[in-house]
Amino acid sequence: MNGTNSLNNLHIAVIGAGMGGLACALALKKHGFDRVEVYESASNLGFVGAGIQMAPNMARILDRLGCWDDIAKEATNIKSTSIRRTFEFEISLQCKRLTKAEGNTNKELAFVELLDIKENYGYPHMVGHRSSLAGNIYEGCKREKVAFFFSTTVESITTFGPKPSFIAQPRHGNAYTVEADIILAADGIKSNCRVSMLKELNADANVEDTGQSAYRIMLKREQMENDPELKELIDSDRVTRWIGEKRHIIAYPVSNKNIYNISTAHPDTHFAEAPSATYTTRGSKSDMFHTYSSFGELCHRMLDLVPEGEVCEWKLRVHAPLPTWVHGSVALVGDACHPTLPHLNQGAGQAIEDAGVLAVVLSKCPDGSPQSINKALQVYERVRKERAELLVGLAAASGKALQLGEGAAKEERDRQFAALRAGKGPVPDKWADGDTQRMIFGHDCMKVAEESFDEIFKSLTQDARL
Repeated sequence: MNGTNSLNNLHIAVIGAGMGGLACALALKKHGFDRVEVYESASNLGFVGAGIQMAPNMARILDRLGCWDDIAKEATNIKSTSIRRTFEFEISLQCKRLTKAEGNTNKELAFVELLDIKENYGYPHMVGHRSSLAGNIYEGCKREKVAFFFSTTVESITTFGPKPSFIAQPRHGNAYTVEADIILAADGIKSNCRVSMLKELNADANVEDTGQSAYRIMLKREQMENDPELKELIDSDRVTRWIGEKRHIIAYPVSNKNIYNISTAHPDTHFAEAPSATYTTRGSKSDMFHTYSSFGELCHRMLDLVPEGEVCEWKLRVHAPLPTWVHGSVALVGDACHPTLPHLNQGAGQAIEDAGVLAVVLSKCPDGSPQSINKALQVYERVRKERAELLVGLAAASGKALQLGEGAAKEERDRQFAALRAGKGPVPDKWADGDTQRMIFGHDCMKVAEESFDEIFKSLTQDARL
């Protein structure tokens, strides 16, 4: 930390205890900030059960924060990915022609080995349970004595500088004003803080309807172990993806292979008339089967294991790129500023990259003045915004490629998959593509922030409103 006690004693308020907020709090503490508080509307960290992919760019940061080893103990080291289609096509590269062959809905389009990920990037690509990831970051926060205020809602930010403030509303009790030196708003895609910032700047970036929703399913080992084909899936070190027109399923084992995580993406039919604040709904098992009727017996046997009444559907929403992530001494973090579709599996990873960079740039501040804080937050935006928004775009493009219907584009995609089986060409599923992996996994955002801080900081002018 560059500064003296004035930096150590800065009051930093983090709004939201999701992945980005927890990682911000822990990273700031690890970088010497003593007064870090987290405000969370939920009563506890009862994360909805779901799997999460943990790529090397995430692991690198969590290792520096001292919590990666415990997370990795429960995770699965992914060694390959299998991409399968819902209808079989015989592909001839010589005549460049596709011939549909009925009856096989589980044929492998491509198989990609991931054995060299750790050698290339220093960490393996792992998958785990969301509660394990969040829980271990939270335990790190508690060891560092981060102050948590649960059951406390933040409806809006009242001032952005020089001393930013907000109204905190406990679930049981009277509202009160919190004044801080820095506010980091990690309050998710439904961010009230983003709304406050954009209103203050006379800007807009409405939440956009993607037209997609998702089922998220967790099957237990005992549900699958008596079916040899299903048991092979949960015993594997593999991510398996079944792709079809306008929909796909991705699945992998988590929690020491005691749980099989299944996530889908498909056209939205249940949220179309719902208000924009609605993101989840209780789903119907018969609707789920209808949505994936073309996905064949193996997928149907998996879906049939979901108990009636436990089908839950999530709406997938994003918003347009924001004009800025920073105003005064306030910065947006994670889904509050760059929500993404799940097709690159980088949502949590990018929020954790935000946290790592914020800790670096704030610790390198020359002093604790509002002017220097604002410029440091602008460095954060310079380092992170272009990369995060590029990955948001890549995720959307990858999802479209995987869900193509009949036509020339799908024929070309399947030819690329066929060439891949022969060891040639790129992977249409960008998550498994080597060039894309190098760009995502090989990036050390904290190192970039360390090395570029001085140059960027000197080039900036402070917010004229301070």
